[in-house]
Amino acid sequence: MKTNFMILVVFLFSLSKFATGQNQELPNILWIVSEDNSPLIGAYGDDFATTPNIDKMSTEGFLYTHAYANAPVCAPARNTIITGVYANSNGHQHMRSNYNVSEIIDFFPQYLRKAGYYATNNAKRDYNINDEQTNNIWDESSRDAHYKNRKPGQPFFAVFNTGTSHESSIHTRKPVNELRHNPKDVTLPPYHPDTPDIRRDWAHYYDNIEDMDNWVGEKLQELEESGEADNTIVFYYGDHGGVLPRSKRFVYETGTRVPFIVRIPEKFNHLWPADEPGSQVDRLISFVDLAPTLLSISGIPIPDFMQGDAFIGDQKTSDPEHVFMFRGRMDERYDMSRAVRDQRYRYIRNFMPYRIYGQRIDYLWRAASTRSWEETCKAGDCNEVQNIFWNPKPVEELYDTKNDPWEINNLADDPAYEEVLKRLRSANQQWMVDIKDSGFIPEAELSRRSGDTPPYDYVRSNDVSIEAIIDAAELATLATENDIPKLKSFLKSDDSAIRYWGATGLLILGEKAKPTMAELKVALDDPSPNVVIVASEALYLLGEKNAARAGFSKALKSPSSFARTHAMNAIGNVEDDSKEVRDAVILMAQEAGELNRLQYDHRSAKELLNKWGVDETAHGIHFGW
Repeated sequence: MKTNFMILVVFLFSLSKFATGQNQELPNILWIVSEDNSPLIGAYGDDFATTPNIDKMSTEGFLYTHAYANAPVCAPARNTIITGVYANSNGHQHMRSNYNVSEIIDFFPQYLRKAGYYATNNAKRDYNINDEQTNNIWDESSRDAHYKNRKPGQPFFAVFNTGTSHESSIHTRKPVNELRHNPKDVTLPPYHPDTPDIRRDWAHYYDNIEDMDNWVGEKLQELEESGEADNTIVFYYGDHGGVLPRSKRFVYETGTRVPFIVRIPEKFNHLWPADEPGSQVDRLISFVDLAPTLLSISGIPIPDFMQGDAFIGDQKTSDPEHVFMFRGRMDERYDMSRAVRDQRYRYIRNFMPYRIYGQRIDYLWRAASTRSWEETCKAGDCNEVQNIFWNPKPVEELYDTKNDPWEINNLADDPAYEEVLKRLRSANQQWMVDIKDSGFIPEAELSRRSGDTPPYDYVRSNDVSIEAIIDAAELATLATENDIPKLKSFLKSDDSAIRYWGATGLLILGEKAKPTMAELKVALDDPSPNVVIVASEALYLLGEKNAARAGFSKALKSPSSFARTHAMNAIGNVEDDSKEVRDAVILMAQEAGELNRLQYDHRSAKELLNKWGVDETAHGIHFGW
């Protein structure tokens, strides 16, 4: 039913434009997408970069100076792009999820195809959605997909994606004498210690940026040779920041700011965002804006469910004041941050401040630079700024990106910036409420409570008061001793998410929460494993280790792999290696059978067993990698 309605809307809108005599020619649209790269590009002022093709494109098009991925990692970022809805509103904010998207939501290629476009994707999908829902949204989606396969005269929308600049590219290391960029010439960010491994990974990555630029040049040349360059709007952008440690996966400039250039032919100059090509555009844009912008360019009405703003075309909005970003579970490690950026300042709200920034993630630790940073600081050879990454986070961060581009001077406690802090804190909170941010329900609970209902629909149902849950999280993360009675009342709520935030507030308070140990022990019997896990961690740190171990062991028996992963995160954080907990992890692994790297409780179990020096095979445990 919804697809038929969509067809009717597109048809009627097109008919109305024809009746009013508006130009009917649809531009071709080409997306050239590189993975995992910040604006380490000559056109953005990086003179160590060797990017002649992208630099030339910037002189022929419009370079956006404030373009952002809403998530600092691929799958949630791409979920936001394909839907036009923030992934944390969709329930897809965690890295690798398989939930269904709401029936209310159509993917942007479906709109383009109904308007007559031949839509192709070559070839990365990774939308963080049940694959069955995205199998047929393109005319072609494969390594052979190409606009040349369209019908004669048919307009095209085509995506080409390269992994040349992907994080994995620095896992296999070149000999130093094969690098084109000299490691000695790298300018390191102040948070990285000066080590040979870090310098080599940086230099290697600049080589990859150069290779990526060559690929961009090939795609642009191919378009020229097709004879369609004068009919085609070309977008070039990176799919999020990266890839050296403290960039990808983190809601800083280095993880979210991306290169973004749009080249628009003269025949479509009514779409130009500035007076002439070669201009820089300082409008704040982010990936949630891409879908509505495509529809605006193509004369298709933007549906109400889309949460972004068109920045080109007839439906272009006024310049927004803010862009918003989010961070959820990164592979096997739970964390939760939200961020807002205006033209100058970035505010970050950390909802799990009891976790260090540098939680060990298997994939991230494959880079020699990450391991080198950790080893250098453990050896006592890092300065104060370089050590921050290996410590728990503050609840709030505020950075002046104009004067502090590497974001190392947190201004959140500086009275001179109190008004800025309050303004951005308020904007962030209002955004989370407006989009009904599903991330405030812990993943295991969200999965259990929503069942077969898409999370987007569930958080909008009468079963959830998401605003009350967000309010509980806001209070819990900034709570003082005076708020303990309120946190204790949260533990008695009928809503499991509010009980979770009550326990979280007490965990954050640490020793100040000692008078609540009786309530925390009662919480060990909570039907929600997430509540049990947080209460167990709080009790462990308050010295009640036996009670905490019983809670951890209980959570490890949960049928939810998300709960089991959460439990092992907490066990690793408190560094418990008791026989009781060790046996519970071993039993969990034994009952799982062949363990799969792609299941994060399996990956977490392997890490703990290796840390404890447990012989897996002696216990009949068989990891599938």
